[in-house]
Amino acid sequence: MPEPRSVTRAFDGAFFQVDIEDWEGIGDWEVVHHPGAAAVLPLTPDGDVLLVRQFRPPLRQVLAEIPAGLMDVEGEDALTCAARELTEETGYRHTAIEFLGGYFAGAGFTDEYVHVFWARTEAEPTGRPEEGIEVERVPFERMVAAARGGKVRDAKTALALLLAATAAPLPFA
Repeated sequence: MPEPRSVTRAFDGAFFQVDIEDWEGIGDWEVVHHPGAAAVLPLTPDGDVLLVRQFRPPLRQVLAEIPAGLMDVEGEDALTCAARELTEETGYRHTAIEFLGGYFAGAGFTDEYVHVFWARTEAEPTGRPEEGIEVERVPFERMVAAARGGKVRDAKTALALLLAATAAPLPFA
């Protein structure tokens, strides 16, 4: 595995770090180191997808997406993180959860990897969503059509929907 000639820490934040790496034949490259994330496509017993609507400061708008969060709890694996985020962000608990896939969020500048799961939820929430989050229920097929039509603007949400739509049959149907 190739390694850079030198690494200089340019930024050390609460959630990520930025290094400037000097590579042979390439020169300086800015790399964002990220702890990774887990996301979950929640499906209710009625066949609805649970989306969370929340304000995203970098976009300066509210975005509808599947629950997700940083893998920033010591010793927590991706599945446990996804289950925790589902409950925290929606108030729903899962009755079954499975790995669906994963992806590098932006391989040209970050090492962030997003683990994607899907889950069958209980029929009703047992808690409340986090402050600032509105939960929206949308039929699965309607969301898949939106993803296929390029109308789902969040990458993890679009990917989860398209992966789930190609799985035959749905394990939680």
